Amino acid sequence: MTFDLSSDRLMMALTLATVFGMGLAAFDAFVVPGLWGPAGLLLVYLAGGVPTGLRALSVLWRDRVLDIDLLMVVAALAAAGVGAPLEGAVLLTLFSISTTLEHRAMGRARRAVEALMALRPDTALRQAPDGRVSEVPVADLMPGDVVVLRPGARVPVDGVILDGDGALDEATITGESMPVHKAPGAKVFEATVNLNAVLRVQVTQAVADSTVARMIALVTEAQAARAPSERFSEWFGQRYTVAVLAGSGLALCVLLALGWSWDDALYRAATLLVAASPCAIVISVPAAILSALAAAARGGVLFKGGAALETLAEVHSFAFDKTGTLTTGKAEVTGLIALGDEAAFLALLSGIEAQSEHPIAEAIRRHAAERGIIPAPVHDVQAIPSEGITGTDAGGTIWAGNRRLAARMGAQVDGPEFDALRDTAQTVTWLGRGDRLLGAVTVADRPRESSAAGLAALRGEGVGTIRIMTGDRRAVGLRIGAELGFAPDEVMADLLPQDKVRLVGELAGRGKVAFVGDGVNDAAALARADVGIAMGAAGSEVALQAADVALLSDDMGRLAAAHRLARRTRRVIRQNLIFAMGMMALLVASSLFLSLPLPLAVIGHEGGTVLVVLNGLRLLADPIRSDRGQRQAARRSGAAQPKPARA
Repeated sequence: MTFDLSSDRLMMALTLATVFGMGLAAFDAFVVPGLWGPAGLLLVYLAGGVPTGLRALSVLWRDRVLDIDLLMVVAALAAAGVGAPLEGAVLLTLFSISTTLEHRAMGRARRAVEALMALRPDTALRQAPDGRVSEVPVADLMPGDVVVLRPGARVPVDGVILDGDGALDEATITGESMPVHKAPGAKVFEATVNLNAVLRVQVTQAVADSTVARMIALVTEAQAARAPSERFSEWFGQRYTVAVLAGSGLALCVLLALGWSWDDALYRAATLLVAASPCAIVISVPAAILSALAAAARGGVLFKGGAALETLAEVHSFAFDKTGTLTTGKAEVTGLIALGDEAAFLALLSGIEAQSEHPIAEAIRRHAAERGIIPAPVHDVQAIPSEGITGTDAGGTIWAGNRRLAARMGAQVDGPEFDALRDTAQTVTWLGRGDRLLGAVTVADRPRESSAAGLAALRGEGVGTIRIMTGDRRAVGLRIGAELGFAPDEVMADLLPQDKVRLVGELAGRGKVAFVGDGVNDAAALARADVGIAMGAAGSEVALQAADVALLSDDMGRLAAAHRLARRTRRVIRQNLIFAMGMMALLVASSLFLSLPLPLAVIGHEGGTVLVVLNGLRLLADPIRSDRGQRQAARRSGAAQPKPARA
């Protein structure tokens, strides 16, 4: 049987045994002398020293690295060798306690991320083509399968709703605190919770490619990728450990040469060994980085490692794709002018568009359904390429389309009542009967509700440069930019993917730059930027692979929150390093010039280590959340909020 010396239970048991032995030794030393003292000291050295020594020797044998564990064992043995076994026992006890606390604290940060694994349900209710429902393992589900979701059930794998209308709790995936309403045709994501309806969902992704699988892959990459600060602290710790051991040995030789007794020289060298140990420096960076990664993941933002987190803190320029990133990415009715009864007009328009698969037709049907309008019956529908659609109702022939179709039908579309539709940078659909115009609607892509507030938050943090980079027409880019508070010179339009790469490179010449996008055509720009940020759950797989950070929700406010978290993490790392180096310098100076007792060196060393860990763990209490309060305040003040474009 083998024992994992790093397992939580074994570490806790050994630490409790060490503390118990220290209690016996202290009782013997300060209360009632007897046999308890030697037994307690033996227990401390066995429970606290042997496992630490085995770990140190394992690292030395496997990696040829002298680590801090070896420093502590050597110092404790040196103390025992000069007749101060109690001081050595104190060192082992405090080191055992601090190591266990660090392990549990870091484990807490890791578990906050690894909890993603537990989100997946084990089984699902699969519906066969003949209607029979059977319970099957989730791993057996394939794209095209239909599953039945009962109220309270977790979605087993990504899919699209076929039947049913209800609310889903998506907090585990996107961090969205409010339930999200879903109707037929809407996407559902693995591990979200169906709250109040029976839904039939068609599987669209294999389990290995689903949302949680992608999240786990990103988390695995994040844990494997080390930040520059982590690499520095590890590099420093390994080399400094060798220097401390050599320096302590040199100090021992110098003191002996100066005429000190063996016991006094060895005691002073052991004190210097403890005082100069860089435990706090080595642990200070990963404590902060892991805590920040866990806090971000709980808020629906996944970093591919600490390097991306640290780089984001230095970003002063942001470039955004437009469609699907700053905007919803789907057409919506933004304005309506009816020359008559508005409800009748919308019923007739949605009726003729009922048989069209065009995105504009879908937007019109959705708008009519939201207003409770029943489409009028229209038959003999025919599409006219690049112009529109015609059909027949009880009153005769009707048509719906663009200006070219209206001109063919002889309808006058330049009347004063339609002046508001000129140069709107939106798509206008006209409805008429013969040469008589009945009205028009405008259809366009709209900014996300969170975009204006998120951009305002970034500007408020001192981000100097923010740009829109879109392949859309300049008129469309300017319209969206104006609604989001961009100046005309901050909107870059009519861009090909290579143009985005070039412009991102130009921004990178002025400092760190981040690019935010969601589509396949954004992959090159995401890879070129210092930090690529993908709009996660809805983003393309190519964009997710190219990006360094994934936003799992469409809430742009989380980007500003992630930027704040990155900057705060950088401050915490600096605080930790300054404190750790300062504490180490103080202890070393005290041991050299003030004859610092070994117990005080132990307390100062281990206390400093615990403090930097706790300081890093403060980041866990700052999860990323949707900044709804700020958005509402911006809406009340009218600052850079998306305003519906009405015709």
